[in-house]
Amino acid sequence: MLNIPSLQGSVSPDEWQLRCDLAACYRLVALYGWSDLVFTHISAKLPESVSGAGEHHFLINPYGLMFDEITASSLIKVDMQCNKLHESPFPVNPAGFVIHSAVHEARPEAGCVLHTHTRAGVAVSAQKGGVLPISQQSTFVLGSLAYHEYEGVAFRDEEKPRLQADLGEANFLMLRNHGLLTVGKTIADAFLSMYTFENTCRIQIDAQAGGELTQVNPQIVSGVAQAMRVQTGGLGGAFAWPALLRKVQRDLPGYDS
Repeated sequence: MLNIPSLQGSVSPDEWQLRCDLAACYRLVALYGWSDLVFTHISAKLPESVSGAGEHHFLINPYGLMFDEITASSLIKVDMQCNKLHESPFPVNPAGFVIHSAVHEARPEAGCVLHTHTRAGVAVSAQKGGVLPISQQSTFVLGSLAYHEYEGVAFRDEEKPRLQADLGEANFLMLRNHGLLTVGKTIADAFLSMYTFENTCRIQIDAQAGGELTQVNPQIVSGVAQAMRVQTGGLGGAFAWPALLRKVQRDLPGYDS
């Protein structure tokens, strides 16, 4: 319906593959019900082989498109200040990129930053106790979880140093009264982490509607990194990614156009 010309022949194979994976990720977020209309973002960092030595370029969604509309060719390439680096009929949202640029700046190994405003995620972010150790899913999150206090809508650069300090080396960040954020070396890693983070919050809200909660032994949480490696055969998000691509191709085809 949007008649977006394909960029497949105009960009390198590495960039095209990243575009396809990121577009698939946006559509998976829509399929799982984590999107917030056209708001929130998922950013992916282009490798230096594409952006150039010492350059930091990213792919992000065209602002105003629903997540289930995004294609590989509609994604927009931007620099660290969210300036567009190629022609596109769509706008970008510099204010929405503030959080992402802060994370990418502090964590150069981060290939993808995924941020959501889901009902369960915001609900748990508003709870004083945050994530509770009450499920197997929560143990994976608690092994690498940080919190950042709410400072209003995140569009001010002055918030970046505080967010970066709070994040540290964690891969899960709970933005208080705001939502969830995951950091991954790859798009697949960030998506799998968000799947776990979101389910942790949904389980917690459901469990709190019942009786007294049973908490997981803290020693189990301390050994969770090894458990995750065993669970995914040491592949992390890459273990589930091919199956997820098959799912999005069945349910929302056309992302790779």
